[in-house]
Amino acid sequence: MKQKNEAPSFVRSCVLFLLLLVFYNPLWSQFVINDNQKIDEISLHPYAKIANLEQEDRSLHQILKDGKIVFEILPIENTDLGFTSNHYWLTFQIKNETSKIQTFYLEACRPIVDYATFYTIDQEQKINKQVSGDAIPFKERSIQNRKILFKIELPPNELQTYYLHLKSDGEVINAGIMLRSMDNLMQTMSFEQVIFGIFYGILLIAAIIYMFFFFAMKERSFLYYSLYVVFIGALQFSLDGYFYQLITPNSGWLCLNAVILSACLANFFLGRYAQVFLQIKKYSEFINGAFYIIFILDFALLLSLIVSPKALEISYPLANALGLILLILIIASVVVIYNKTKKIDRFFVFGILFLIIGFIMFILKNFGVLPVNFTTENGSKLGTGMEVIFLSLSMANLIRKMRDEREEFQQDALQKSEEMNEMKSYFLSNISHELRTPLNAILNLSKEISKDTADDAIQKNSNLIKDSSYSLLSSINDILDFSKIEKGELKLDSEEFNPKQMIEHLVKNMAYRAKNKGLGFNIDISDELPEMILGDKMRLSQMLNNVLSNALKFTTHGFVTFKVECKPLKNGKVELFFSIADTGTGIPKEKMNSIFESFTQENINNKRKFGGLGLGLYIVKNLADLHEGKVEMQSILDQGTVCRITLPYTVVAVEKKIVSQPEMIDFDLNGKKILVVEDNAMNQMVIKMITKKWLNTEVVFANNGLEGITILQEKSFDIILMDLQMPVMDGYEATIAIRKGDAGEKNKNIPIIALTADVMETTKERVMEIGMNKYMTKPVDKEALFKNIFELVV
Repeated sequence: MKQKNEAPSFVRSCVLFLLLLVFYNPLWSQFVINDNQKIDEISLHPYAKIANLEQEDRSLHQILKDGKIVFEILPIENTDLGFTSNHYWLTFQIKNETSKIQTFYLEACRPIVDYATFYTIDQEQKINKQVSGDAIPFKERSIQNRKILFKIELPPNELQTYYLHLKSDGEVINAGIMLRSMDNLMQTMSFEQVIFGIFYGILLIAAIIYMFFFFAMKERSFLYYSLYVVFIGALQFSLDGYFYQLITPNSGWLCLNAVILSACLANFFLGRYAQVFLQIKKYSEFINGAFYIIFILDFALLLSLIVSPKALEISYPLANALGLILLILIIASVVVIYNKTKKIDRFFVFGILFLIIGFIMFILKNFGVLPVNFTTENGSKLGTGMEVIFLSLSMANLIRKMRDEREEFQQDALQKSEEMNEMKSYFLSNISHELRTPLNAILNLSKEISKDTADDAIQKNSNLIKDSSYSLLSSINDILDFSKIEKGELKLDSEEFNPKQMIEHLVKNMAYRAKNKGLGFNIDISDELPEMILGDKMRLSQMLNNVLSNALKFTTHGFVTFKVECKPLKNGKVELFFSIADTGTGIPKEKMNSIFESFTQENINNKRKFGGLGLGLYIVKNLADLHEGKVEMQSILDQGTVCRITLPYTVVAVEKKIVSQPEMIDFDLNGKKILVVEDNAMNQMVIKMITKKWLNTEVVFANNGLEGITILQEKSFDIILMDLQMPVMDGYEATIAIRKGDAGEKNKNIPIIALTADVMETTKERVMEIGMNKYMTKPVDKEALFKNIFELVV
């Protein structure tokens, strides 16, 4: 040891030596560093002693002078002092017998200790003080690290004495003291950062994923599990000192209470998760009630921290006790459920098992049964990490179960939906048939009466009946088209037609209606319209009819203007522009965005000033989309509305040729025989009325499909008009039988035209599948009927 000449130094050395001789146990030993040693890490517990001063707060000088203080040898490497708020003092000596300065770091206790003060007394009796602990601001620590660390510098050939003062607020104090070299400390901290990064990363990912699942699926167990992972992570974050370092570096109430707050909230959410996930209420009301008692005690403990700061001293053992009871309740729940169902989620059981193993490892290490190493120091983390992994797998099982249940539910819903759609289609098919059948008779009779009489009054009444019938037919068509749109069955046909003729025929009727209402009707049709285009004539007529009808309906004075323009495009295509302007009621701005929705009218009230279903513009918009066109509306309230429709079409080249077809006005079939299979007397009467003026035509009626086949076997016919819905044998069955040869080989290929009141798209497809040649709907148009028959038989 280096000698000093100064008298004061010598006196201090003598005093210190005498004090050590008088007051300390003769079993005192010191840790010696020599040249033959290479120290990376070593526990100093064999060389240290500890004294419990209980609630006496003393200074180092008071400790040195008080001869009554009893220092006892540390019994084990990792002495656990339990839940305590007492003052503890540890002391030990280190002697450097080498010729070099030795630098080490002392790692003491756990990061959560509130106050840790480290004193160094060298041979000159100089005292150096270092501080740490989470009750002081982080920046005031001697070594700014999450751990309780102190720097030791030993001069060559010198003996130093050390004192460590520990004080906490009721947390568990661990009296372990580990001497580490700089390299060892850096390697240990680097390794811990990797492991802790993985650990906290797993917790963070699990918490986020299952929070997403909660918001997506609204299943409470996902929420409770996610929050449990958050707070169990916060508990470990606090125990490791990260919470203090990164979140509350200035210390304070939240910092000092972070461990107990996280523990209480983790207990609550673990209990709620287990309670909901296991559905324990279904199996044991007693255990379910016990869970709620634990929750009440848990929140009472949290409340006590706010009401009384002194409650912190007893809160730590109480929180641990509540956690232990909670684990027992969860185990009891698993046992009860298994006894009653013989089924249990294995991943859940393994998760709880790992939590218990981690807890037991933590306790055994504290009592010195297990050695101190990285695994035992972080046993609770290992248990928690494995618990989170297995409970996550358990939650994955729950997701799979919920998915299977939803798929089963969706399958049932889909089956019911399909059944409802079938019922809906069946209903619409029947209602169409039932409504169109009398309309067929009313329309054709009103046409014939109007044509056969010169009486103005009779003609006026006939036209009124005809217009009313067309209005009813339009409403029926709108309902059926709405159903087709909902099911995605609305399709466009493709045929060649003259757009100008179709438009002129349409506006003729609209002009008549406008005249009867006292409105002006202006028409402007461009001369540049192509003679023939390829498209769906009926759907174009329906679109224009709906918009023009709306214009007339909502206009009480003024006029309606209908304008048609044409713009040539490339590749033989054109765009037709239709503009319908009126001086009617207009549409409020707030309703413009919904005007193309179904069942929408400008005014909907109890008076129903304007009739209609509110489907017209909805169908127009969907038909425009099918055409790959567009519909635009502009309106000013009480001034009028303008509707613009733009539709693309393909131009059909027209060649001048002689058409070998008789004049339609003669309606001559050159002696052809028609078999009409129809069960309804009114429809038979309509067919008779239409065909009685045809030249060289013979018509025979059958009341059902079976009767029609019998007649075919006995007589020869050129064509069949087949209804679909009939008793005994319907039109589908009769057609299939004819095509099979049941009516004779000669009739297997006889032309058959479906003449039905069923306008469903599936019906049209079905009749073509079974071998019919054409499909026509009622009410029957006599010109179209003759044209189709003529094309097939003449």
